[in-house]
Amino acid sequence: MKAVQYRTVGAAPEVVTVPDPEPGPGQVMLKVTAAGVCHSDIAVMSWPAEQIPFPLPLTLGHEGVGTVAALGDGVSGLSVGDSVAVYGPWGCGTCVKCAEGKENYCLRAKELGITPPGLGSPGAMAEYMIVDDPRHLVPLGGLDPVQAVPLTDAGLTPYHAIKRSLPKLVPGATAVVIGTGGLGHVAIQLLRAMTAVRVIALDVAEDKLALARAVGAHETVLSDKDAAAKVQELTGGTGAQVVLDFVGAPPTVATAGAAAAIDSDVTIVGLGGGALPVGFGSLPYNTTVTSPYWGSRSELAEVLDLARAGSVEVHVETYTLDEAPLAYERLHHGKINGRAVILPNG
Repeated sequence: MKAVQYRTVGAAPEVVTVPDPEPGPGQVMLKVTAAGVCHSDIAVMSWPAEQIPFPLPLTLGHEGVGTVAALGDGVSGLSVGDSVAVYGPWGCGTCVKCAEGKENYCLRAKELGITPPGLGSPGAMAEYMIVDDPRHLVPLGGLDPVQAVPLTDAGLTPYHAIKRSLPKLVPGATAVVIGTGGLGHVAIQLLRAMTAVRVIALDVAEDKLALARAVGAHETVLSDKDAAAKVQELTGGTGAQVVLDFVGAPPTVATAGAAAAIDSDVTIVGLGGGALPVGFGSLPYNTTVTSPYWGSRSELAEVLDLARAGSVEVHVETYTLDEAPLAYERLHHGKINGRAVILPNG
């Protein structure tokens, strides 16, 4: 089968031919319908060799949906042909966090060498993929696979971040979304669907700000050195009760801190390498700074329910498997408006 792999440190991903996989006991094989292209992949491919925690080559794709093609021994509750989404942050399944469905915070994954598909385990950017356990599959329930696949990360990650801040996302409050690309433009829709807050969106690109307005942002601000001051002006000097940074670079993290209100949440989601100092006097009183990771299994089901209700729709560009390296190149240069989706069998 064809697959898109990261094979050499510092090199671009390649389309290669690899053996078809076979499901082992307890595993499920999917015929992949769609796979998402994510900035996280680019971040991983920029790491030096000593920082990469898994061996190469690696089949990419941590966002995946597909149809069940084969079941390993002992698997029940699924049938060949079922259309499913892959829950990506695999855990051990038995620790306290996994028992709560929070496999994204598994306490033993590192110890046991458990890695997500596309981020250590073979991913979805191939004609077929192996899912380690049926609990990591969620029924699509009639959703369009192309629209649904980004929700497994670009939907789940902002949903998880927003959900933990719901007590502060009350009517009259303001939420700032920094970076309105793949995750950010979904976050805007989730904020509008789940809350009655005012949403201010920041980005460096006018086309992405236009997308932000189209999906529900009340205000858009060019993300530059004056952005935080503009947020303060728009909020009457109060600042934002919740700031979600989907870039995470040093300049955007600084903007996030400067745009925050007293008793606010600053959530750094992006992998841009920025850090926000925390200490008395460095931020407004009682500001909480967090860096969450992905989301829980139950939250993925909730995100898909929101999509079925028509509350969120991802702006996608589609590519064939052979065009996947081009999609990564376009994403790296900021030319993807929304989310790129690969159709391995399309």
